[in-house]
Amino acid sequence: MLELSRQIAAYEKIQPILEMDHFGEWAVFYDEELVGTYGSVEVAIDNASHKFGRGPYLIRQIGAAPVSLPASLLYR
Repeated sequence: MLELSRQIAAYEKIQPILEMDHFGEWAVFYDEELVGTYGSVEVAIDNASHKFGRGPYLIRQIGAAPVSLPASLLYR
């Protein structure tokens, strides 16, 4: 969970800039760095899983409220 918290903090640090330039797109963060922004969640997931395997990485829609997932999904 600590690793995910770091990815979220990295997102929040640059969130205002992302919202100005990429609102509605999907951002991928890995190792506390923005990897890229994508037009669809499917492309974001595909790129992240090819580059980083099972993660951990953060995929978040820019400008959308965060989604809470049950712990059972977080640890699969």
